[in-house]
Amino acid sequence: MSTLLVTSTDDGTGKTAITVALAKRLQNGGASVGYMKPKGTRLESAVGKTRDEDPMLARELLGLDAQMHTMEPVVYSPTFVHEAIRGREDADALRERVEEAFAELSADTDHMVLEGGGRISTGGIVGLTDVDVAEVLDADVLLVSSYDRPEDVDDILAAADTIGDRLAGVLFNGVSPGDLDELTEDVMPFLDSHDVQSVGVVPHDEVLAGVTVDELASQIGAEYLTPDVSADVRIERFSVGAMGSEAALKQFRRLRNAAVITGGDRSDVQTAALQASGVSCLILTGGYRPSQAVLGEAADQGVPVLLVETDTRATIDRTEARLRSGRTQRPETVERMVDLLAESVDLETLFDGV
Repeated sequence: MSTLLVTSTDDGTGKTAITVALAKRLQNGGASVGYMKPKGTRLESAVGKTRDEDPMLARELLGLDAQMHTMEPVVYSPTFVHEAIRGREDADALRERVEEAFAELSADTDHMVLEGGGRISTGGIVGLTDVDVAEVLDADVLLVSSYDRPEDVDDILAAADTIGDRLAGVLFNGVSPGDLDELTEDVMPFLDSHDVQSVGVVPHDEVLAGVTVDELASQIGAEYLTPDVSADVRIERFSVGAMGSEAALKQFRRLRNAAVITGGDRSDVQTAALQASGVSCLILTGGYRPSQAVLGEAADQGVPVLLVETDTRATIDRTEARLRSGRTQRPETVERMVDLLAESVDLETLFDGV
């Protein structure tokens, strides 16, 4: 049996879709596959309990009958973290729980695919970072990373150094056409010269990227102020407009497919955002309605405007959570990733006996 743990340099790199899609590809090839997320990090309340949507998706798409508490033995909630800091969680007992769950799930399987929690460092409070988990369960590690700028290589090298000999390679996900040549011609050879193998590049794909304005509005409880503008516009990132208009415009011009979050009373920042072609949505906070001039300009530019009653900090948190989860929970997202991985990743480089 081979075991692969999928971790990432940061949140929002598509780790869930990649993990489940890898397992699905193995299944499609006739292999028996198990899935596990040792640390549950995407948490919601359900029937009085804390749950993570990722194992639920994996159980559905892979046809698994394992219990959720086995697939997700450690619920890494804010309450759990606080208790651990206070010394009320036993790290050795938690490690044993993970080992026991893995033993149950891996029985009679050809391959185990493990999903890391949040980012590579998550779990360090109780000695259960993704690297720690890989050591405990004797797993190879696939590092998933985005690529937007050369500075991303710093994070990849740091993660590779932390993972050490267990690193199976780096998979770049969601790479835009404009970044592809630099990545393949400069970055990947550089990483190879530092003994960090690149196992594939998944291109940017609209089916996988971000969420629509309509989906985002529903999640953050926003009122739609531009009913004549389409809500099917896709948002992949956000920026906060808390500076002066000149600095804001300079920042906004570097964005693409982005929402700008700013106070409803900041007409200067709103106007600057509407001058940047990469700004696809305005989210106005504090319940302050913008001027008719701003709404008219937004309608002319085809930029939807959302209004929320919450303050900027709370709005940032909600927006970040929705964008981080993306469209992973949808079966069609995983099926699309299966196709993309088939074009970009050779399973034999990641799993024994495929």
